[in-house]
Amino acid sequence: MTAPTPPAADANAAPAAGSGPAVDRPVRALLWRGPGAPLEIEPILLPAPGPKEVRVHIRAAGVCHSDLSMVNGTLAPPYPLVLGHEAAGVVTAAGPEASVAVGAHVVLNWAPPCRRCWFCGNGQPWLCETAGAPTAARGATADGEPLHVTLGLGALAEEVVVGDHAVIPVPAELPFATAALLGCAVLTGVGAVHRTAAVRAGESAVVIGLGGVGLSTVMAARAAGADPLIAVDVSDAKRDLALSAGATHFLVSGDDLSAQVRGLTERRGADHSFECVGRSATIRAAWRATRRGGQVTVVGMGAKDDMVSLAALDIFHSARTLRSSVYGNSDPDRDVPDLARQVLDGSLDPAALITDQITLDESPDAFARMSRGEGARTVILLP
Repeated sequence: MTAPTPPAADANAAPAAGSGPAVDRPVRALLWRGPGAPLEIEPILLPAPGPKEVRVHIRAAGVCHSDLSMVNGTLAPPYPLVLGHEAAGVVTAAGPEASVAVGAHVVLNWAPPCRRCWFCGNGQPWLCETAGAPTAARGATADGEPLHVTLGLGALAEEVVVGDHAVIPVPAELPFATAALLGCAVLTGVGAVHRTAAVRAGESAVVIGLGGVGLSTVMAARAAGADPLIAVDVSDAKRDLALSAGATHFLVSGDDLSAQVRGLTERRGADHSFECVGRSATIRAAWRATRRGGQVTVVGMGAKDDMVSLAALDIFHSARTLRSSVYGNSDPDRDVPDLARQVLDGSLDPAALITDQITLDESPDAFARMSRGEGARTVILLP
């Protein structure tokens, strides 16, 4: 059930500007203390911003499958760990050399490029050598234990302290709940379609896995003119969400998925398949659903020990392309402001992805729903 939304009159108001909280003032955050431990809201201690850092008061944060991967065994992060990496808020304090001013509305960037390494210099900032580390050390628990934060952010918290290159200014009129999704789900899905796969009007596409990223991929493929556009999930409960996002067809995943896709694509298979789950079984399903010479784009992040097996003869005979899309092969500093403009002019509506709006105290329940495959994006709203 969707929790009530806070009063609209306060939904996008910025806190008063000032010098920011003092060193180590406790804030509340969603903390995981390790295997077998529950997710709990606990006070944590954050440092004051350094010379090129900012403190951000979080106003909205999405719960992403990558957060679930931190606690369900897909990944093996250190702990205690503050979860969350998809968020938007307001800068409340800034170091003397920071490039972002107090009062700025910002989207957090979990993979800020360094602009100095070989990949950044060769037009692939999404592969930056220093960006996108699974966790980083930052702050401490209330009892003084060193703390780790998800993807360098730990955004399921009242506040974060991050480098100024890890925030992207956006227009103040952009709703916080929508802005939060631009930093991960929307940027990843839109980038996978437009930048990685370069889907063209009239090409067929299948999207497997309909969480926030998968539905963003469906929305982007619809905007690109994909037809037919086939959305696939293990649960029939995702049907209405898929069709609302622009899918022309919805299929429940099963052993006959490739046959069903071929039946909708003149017996060839899809020109493009997008795997938005991150499992070997669904990567193989996407491979089989794609036509000879087509493209398979892996968007989901999987486990390092989940091996994908493909026949050598099939690889040769099918002439398919298999590749991943890391953060939508996007440059967030360029693409997030562009997505914000699309939201404000009405050509993009990420709010359609939000199925639940809850408080920080209710955030553990969001992980339980996600593990059951329920809903699309849950957004946590903070005052």
